[in-house]
Amino acid sequence: MPPAALRDAFPVLDEVAYLNAGTCGPVASAAVQAAQDTLHIAAVDGRWMPYFERMIDLHARQRSAYAALIGAAPADVALTTSTSDGIVRVLAGLELGPEDEIITSEEEHPGLLGPVAATARRIGLRVRTVPFESLAEAVSSATGLVACSHVSWISGKVAPSELAEVAASGVPVLLDGAQGAGAIDVDVSALGCAFYAASGQKWLCGPVGTGFLYVAPAWRDRLAATGPTYMNLEEPGAGLEARPHADARRYDTPALAAEASAFAVAAHDVVVEHGGWGEAIRRARDLAERFAVALAERGREPEPRGATTLVSWPEEDASGFVKRAAAHRVVIRDLPGRGLVRASIGAWNDENDLDRLLSLLA
Repeated sequence: MPPAALRDAFPVLDEVAYLNAGTCGPVASAAVQAAQDTLHIAAVDGRWMPYFERMIDLHARQRSAYAALIGAAPADVALTTSTSDGIVRVLAGLELGPEDEIITSEEEHPGLLGPVAATARRIGLRVRTVPFESLAEAVSSATGLVACSHVSWISGKVAPSELAEVAASGVPVLLDGAQGAGAIDVDVSALGCAFYAASGQKWLCGPVGTGFLYVAPAWRDRLAATGPTYMNLEEPGAGLEARPHADARRYDTPALAAEASAFAVAAHDVVVEHGGWGEAIRRARDLAERFAVALAERGREPEPRGATTLVSWPEEDASGFVKRAAAHRVVIRDLPGRGLVRASIGAWNDENDLDRLLSLLA
């Protein structure tokens, strides 16, 4: 399927150079229709058993879609409301104590730093922050967890491959995959990570309030399900004797609307039907590299990056540049406190989107 067909699936691209999937991906017409159809059924037929059966089926399809993207089994994937939701579940469920330390990097998003800092204060453990490239070598006998981005939200660098060796040594690695899942190839087995948390609304173009958490099978019995409710329980009617599901459903968010799951599944399927995720990832990566080269040719040196979909560069007035771009119907973002502008480039973009942004450079 030609790239134009995928592009046509997203109405925003008719007039807007939308380069902000690192915050929220564009919304597909088919995803809007799927959510509306589900709401219509609820409005006309009521929300009783058929509605909940539909919801359970949608949850299963959503879980399978996410699992396939990262090379995991559906049984190892929990449905969450965001990347940070997954991170919180890991930090709450691990048996960390005051004698442990968490290692993280200097390029982390507040969605990871906030939960890590709160855990440190609650337990009294130490958090050590190191350069992104030095994460693996910073691990010591005191390290209870390495928590870092798979892809840096600031620069687009990829976490060091040596973290797989860290994981193999028995130290759990929690990867923040907000800029990874759907943007680059992800194979959790090759990464060796114990946990991989990601968003549904970014590169997967789903609704805000969706995401997932991969829990490696070897860690399932070592990560407590800290708040299992009705949908997390194998036999909800068993009262106080009820136990969480044996698989990753024990970590699911307590409530995920059928409408949100319908939106998420349809958004995933749009990419599948227009060339597939492998092709989408390759195209987005190539467009981002082309944009980075063009930036450098215009005297804007991009931040050091990997083969990813993010390109960041310094601007004297980063927030002002973003506002000026928005006035020209070009949507990007600045990174507060860093003087950087970031473009998030997806397979749905084309060279015209890149040229529109490049034309704004003084």
